[in-house]
Amino acid sequence: MFTTTLLDWFAQHGRDLPWRHTKDPYAIWLSEIILQQTRIQQGMDYWLRFMQRWPKVEDLASATEDEVLRMWQGLGYYSRARNLHTAARQIVAQGGFPTTLEGIKQLKGVGDYTAAAIGSIAFGLPAAVVDGNVYRVLARHYGIDTPINTTQGKRLFTELAQSLLPSDQPAEFNQALMDFGAIQCTPTSPKCVVCPLQETCEALRTGRIDELPVKEKKLTIQTVRLTYIYIRCKGKTTIHKRPAGGIWQGLWEPYAPQSPKGEAIQDASKQTNNADDLPLWGRGAVLLAKDVKHVLTHRILLADFYFWETDTPPSLPDDYIWVKESDLDQYAVPRLIEILLERLPR
Repeated sequence: MFTTTLLDWFAQHGRDLPWRHTKDPYAIWLSEIILQQTRIQQGMDYWLRFMQRWPKVEDLASATEDEVLRMWQGLGYYSRARNLHTAARQIVAQGGFPTTLEGIKQLKGVGDYTAAAIGSIAFGLPAAVVDGNVYRVLARHYGIDTPINTTQGKRLFTELAQSLLPSDQPAEFNQALMDFGAIQCTPTSPKCVVCPLQETCEALRTGRIDELPVKEKKLTIQTVRLTYIYIRCKGKTTIHKRPAGGIWQGLWEPYAPQSPKGEAIQDASKQTNNADDLPLWGRGAVLLAKDVKHVLTHRILLADFYFWETDTPPSLPDDYIWVKESDLDQYAVPRLIEILLERLPR
């Protein structure tokens, strides 16, 4: 009943997306990586640009990491771009895209959900996908209150989704379940009145639509502060690449005054972003923006942005390079830095 109704609904209301018009595993894999933590409308534009510039996996594999990060700029969660690039080189090195679920899982940045999506859509593998939409639809329809972010919950919902999956239509079922959650059984104001599953929906019957699915308490969100000085010196500016192990790994940023521990990012409770904290040579810098807010998954960033113009370049750490201001758009930067650079005087 559930599966048949869902597939009938999908045949009429499924989303028309460009990567659904191909069985090319590269195109499908690319869409799945881009759509992690990204809305479809925004992700589609990036997918089209990636496919235009690198139409085959060999093309992407031959690109440099900087080129990939530059193309990814604005999507956030940049580890996805680095993993995408690494996985492309994995695929080329092994002579083609893996065709088994285990093989797909070996690709950098590919977990159970992504592997099931790629495997079912590109190769017809009978593997059920389980994402936020799937959790919501199944939790409501079957009245399941086991927290979805627990080991027990993940196993329960995965087994349920797998039991409902028709072996002859895995791609259609997975896409139907995802679309149903995105269009019909939405997080807020679901369309219960016109839902084809309303007669069998346990949450609707018991008045628990707003209570399901259940999720355990969230992680603590930390607020951190950053200070940047954009230095202009005879048509050039200085930037450095963020190191491995932190946020924005591999992306570029303007000069960031260092803490005693060598970390540019500080706990908000220990730093006030005061001009007196700037290096001596930068005390004359002009404050362009204060407490610019940027929200990440587990952090809220508050950034101050200064501008300093000089004819004499200051002494900086060895990892800073000087580039022409006109060439700055060739370097991939975090979205926060994009916002700050827009405030620069011309």
